[in-house]
Amino acid sequence: MFRENLPSQLDQLPDQDPAELAEWRESLDAATEFGGPHRAAHLVRRVAGHARATGLDVPEFLETPYVNTIPTAAEPDFPGDEALEARITAWNRWNAAAMVTRGNQRGGLGGHMATYASAAWLYEVGFQHFFRGKEGDGSGDQLYVQGHASPGVYARAFLEGRIGEGQLDLFRQEAGGKGLPSYPHPRRLPWLWEFPTVSMGLGPLSAVYQARFNRYLHARGIKDTSGSRVWAFLGDGEMDEPEATAALALAARERLDNLTFVVNCNLQRLDGPVRGNFKIVQELERQFRAAGWNVVKSLWGGAWDELIARDVDGALVRRLGEVPDGQFQTYAARDGAYVREHFFGADPALRAMAEGLSDARIQEIFGTSRAGHEPRKVYAAYRAAVEHEGAPTVVLVQTVKGWTLGPGFESRNANHQMKKLSGKEFRAMRDLLELPIPDSALSGDEVPYWHPGNDSPEARYLRDRRHVLGGPAPARRVVGRPLPAPADKPFELLKKGSGNQEIATTMAFVRLVKDLMRDKETGRRWVPIVPDEARTFGMESLFPTAGIYSPLGQTYDPVDRDQLLYYKESGDGQILNEGITEAGSLASLTAAATSYATHGEPMIPFYIFYSMFGWQRTADQFWALGDQLGRGFVVGATAGRTTMTGEGLQHADGHSHLIASTNPAAISYDPAFAYEVGVIVKDGLRRMFGPDAEDVFYYLTVYNETVKQPPMPEGVEEGILRGLYRCKEAESGGAPVQLLASGTAIHWVLRAQQLLAEEWGVAADVWSAPSWTELRREAMDCDAANLRAVMAGDGGERRMPYVTRALAGVPGPVVAVSDWMRAVPDQIRPWVEQEWFSVGTDGFGLSDSRENVRRYFGVDAESVVVAVLGVLAGRGEIDAGVVREAAAGYGLLDGSGAAAPASAPAPEEIYASPLVRRLAAAEGVDLGRVRGTGVGGRVRREDVRASAG
Repeated sequence: MFRENLPSQLDQLPDQDPAELAEWRESLDAATEFGGPHRAAHLVRRVAGHARATGLDVPEFLETPYVNTIPTAAEPDFPGDEALEARITAWNRWNAAAMVTRGNQRGGLGGHMATYASAAWLYEVGFQHFFRGKEGDGSGDQLYVQGHASPGVYARAFLEGRIGEGQLDLFRQEAGGKGLPSYPHPRRLPWLWEFPTVSMGLGPLSAVYQARFNRYLHARGIKDTSGSRVWAFLGDGEMDEPEATAALALAARERLDNLTFVVNCNLQRLDGPVRGNFKIVQELERQFRAAGWNVVKSLWGGAWDELIARDVDGALVRRLGEVPDGQFQTYAARDGAYVREHFFGADPALRAMAEGLSDARIQEIFGTSRAGHEPRKVYAAYRAAVEHEGAPTVVLVQTVKGWTLGPGFESRNANHQMKKLSGKEFRAMRDLLELPIPDSALSGDEVPYWHPGNDSPEARYLRDRRHVLGGPAPARRVVGRPLPAPADKPFELLKKGSGNQEIATTMAFVRLVKDLMRDKETGRRWVPIVPDEARTFGMESLFPTAGIYSPLGQTYDPVDRDQLLYYKESGDGQILNEGITEAGSLASLTAAATSYATHGEPMIPFYIFYSMFGWQRTADQFWALGDQLGRGFVVGATAGRTTMTGEGLQHADGHSHLIASTNPAAISYDPAFAYEVGVIVKDGLRRMFGPDAEDVFYYLTVYNETVKQPPMPEGVEEGILRGLYRCKEAESGGAPVQLLASGTAIHWVLRAQQLLAEEWGVAADVWSAPSWTELRREAMDCDAANLRAVMAGDGGERRMPYVTRALAGVPGPVVAVSDWMRAVPDQIRPWVEQEWFSVGTDGFGLSDSRENVRRYFGVDAESVVVAVLGVLAGRGEIDAGVVREAAAGYGLLDGSGAAAPASAPAPEEIYASPLVRRLAAAEGVDLGRVRGTGVGGRVRREDVRASAG
């Protein structure tokens, strides 16, 4: 009769009363036999719900019926003036549609109407009753507004008097500096927008980490954020972005009940249904419930109440759960007769239910009666969200995309591309919204904006509600609060060098920050952010002193508790150890980097990560960080293409500086020495957190190769910050050349300088280039200023780029070397007057020793020497045969004269250069008896002369 049950996990466990268990099973079997499987499933759900209500530990089902979580009888009283709020919402709908239409009539600038049309009540109920402003106690609420709904926010700001008609007419016209950006862009409209959200998926991810950072600030005693709630308004199609659901488990694990997601389930993405053959609401419910979220479904409007009340046998609810979303879209767009046949006709009980309904009534129920269009339903859902404790809440609310814009827009797959309404459509919209706009006002070429007047009941009500809730929202406020400069001692230590100790620039940076975190004034404002592997970066010393933030503290005894640098979690910990998630770590950085505006509390975040997994993986988030005007330090550790010994292609970063150069807010440096790190960090603190704070963030690449760090030469600070200075001049005369290098490449270049002098008689100056990108930007600024001067007829002296001035008059060609693609140093080529040649690491990375990989890419010291000789030969300053001799002598050629494989030659094969060999032959010296004192034991000319003498 029934399919035999397969053994389950529970069947393998013993039971204290098998007979009782058997009785319960028999009862369920009987219910299934006589009432049908649907009835039996219904009974199980009801009994399980009753068990939970009585306090029994019974897990919730991941999916509930396709009806409202809060039945009409349980809805709280609506606290506002529903009629007034309806008129306010109607005015906002009108002006949003008018703004987009006028923009398209004037210049075809685009814009979106359908998203806000479906979500208008979702925002208005929040603005009137929930969203806290910044003028009250605390920081207010943080609103992540769905990007395509921005016209509705502008329309509301117009009704509030925060935006005038002139600005509405500059929607998407920003070149003059007074326009409104298309979407929420804080950098373009910093008094209104707080969070950039239109790069879909980043909004929900950022919202989770913002809510967590609010708790972090509170736990550490920085600011009381207990009254702040994060609201993220999302589209159901947007939830397909992997970032959108990447942090759901974190939000539940940390019990972020200060977080609410509102997902506008209009069942449409940009070009069609979100789930044509499935049900997105049910899918999202399962996903959120499984992650540990509280789920509130608000799907059906009041017109459904009578139908659901008559559904005593569950036929209607079953049918609602069966129909796929694509079909529901069709129901919303078709007439009542079609719905009667295709929805109700499948079941006798449903046909009987529809007999008392006219086709017009059916069309109304299926076409427009969605919970998202009824303020009472939305209010009930929001109340349930804010009152829930112990877990974040997602409100899944169903709407019709394009609602009130007319039958040509509503539920149409193409409505994302519809950018304007006709005059006829505006008149129909006016009538539907019952707006007092006369026909005479609609007779012109352009539809007018409409405002009921500053003293109208609508305007007064709106202002009163926002006053009660703490002022306008959204709103971004920056209160000038510079941080005092830290003491000089930590920076002075780096200036002295490391003596005989070998340390990497990564270690130097971590030591510097550790010292700065002890500063009495600003130490507690540092926020270390690590996507796991803190020990790789030498940060384990911070564990026991700063602690790792966890809202639960440490509920276990760590395995390394008996060690000095044990893994210490703490409720007020300072370190955000995020686990293996660069996206989550960058979302944390963004929350910390914008705390100066969000909460009026400047924090100093530094996010340290494997260099390769930064810009390449999360460049979109870095762009959003710049949009959000974030300030902080981004540190790409184990940087470069040849430093990750054995790690191979996907760990070898030779291009992050090229990607970073495209971000106007990123100040990028590739420091070579520890003292450069100190100078750059000190300047970054001044620029980002001093009295004249700038909306930039710093990107530093640091290395894990240990070397003896030299002391800082006198007078190089300006050159470090500008991006170029001469760090070691040639010691003797000869064919001149200028060697420029950044980062770890400086060490190969210094060796190459020595080899060139000792073995080839070439004098080379070595320049450190901490920032190719800053050199380029300053040069482009000079070009632009000079062009403006010419256009203005200014006959004065023209600006000369710093890089041009720094290299002015120095003899010989310039050879640039880095551990990056050649395109990175080539950024400055147009402004270098000398002949230019660059050496870099173009191509994919690979696994091998550092020496072999550098030989493979042609960037080791010997390869640089040959490159320099090649440039000089091309200029006619040395014989071309010398280049071939050097390449052969250094093992850069195989026996056939082709390029040698990527393996370093044995030292005995290159103990002396061809130049030295010729000198030895002329002097009659046996090289086998000469002790070499040069690099790698090589015999220098001085050694030959000393032996001959």
